[in-house]
Amino acid sequence: MRKDSVNPRRSIGLLFVVTILVNAGATNAFVRERYARGSVFQSPSLSAGLQRNKNGAVLFARSDKDGDDDEEFTMPTDSDGKPKAVNVLGTPLECCCANVRNSGVATGFYRNGFCATGPNDFGRHTVCVRVTKEFLLFSQQVGNDLSTPVPQYQFPGLKDGDIWCLCAQRWVEAFENGIAPKVYLKATHEKTLTYTDIDSLRAHALDLADADESVDELNEQRAKLDKLFES
Repeated sequence: MRKDSVNPRRSIGLLFVVTILVNAGATNAFVRERYARGSVFQSPSLSAGLQRNKNGAVLFARSDKDGDDDEEFTMPTDSDGKPKAVNVLGTPLECCCANVRNSGVATGFYRNGFCATGPNDFGRHTVCVRVTKEFLLFSQQVGNDLSTPVPQYQFPGLKDGDIWCLCAQRWVEAFENGIAPKVYLKATHEKTLTYTDIDSLRAHALDLADADESVDELNEQRAKLDKLFES
């Protein structure tokens, strides 16, 4: 298993640097500061207060361990309404599912098809998954019915094979019980790495080859930037 995936915060710095070098010619001090940003993501024990609807589905999950600044993880949308967010690979966040089972409902906390998150998304709907019957049964058994439609919340009810933005804590819980659904790394928000590690996600990835290709391209850009700094 490859372990050379890039640090998402460092990658954000890289994206800023490339833009600055091409368009602005910023000072070396500023460039180095942005490029050097980085941190180690941990996998803390999670404690959450859950708010459920009448069918038992979790609407919000507030974590006592998640106290970091959302501003670093959440970016504004572009002119097309797409979130300027980053995935767990450090590349632009891709769409998870814009039309679940032809229901007309898009996934995501904001129901725009992306697993983007923000200050009001206490449940952290950041993991793009393809659900299975086994996972849906497990989720129902632990008190979170994801199979029953809830129209007032634009929730179509999930079936085997559906693609959905799952709460990060729910994915971790399923992972710890050996029943985690497969994930799409390129559509999984970087905030997920606050709850689990990249290797666990890679082990469940449906798009691993494409993800590795994206990482390789980003690493090539980093190498070129390193040479520029050395000159």
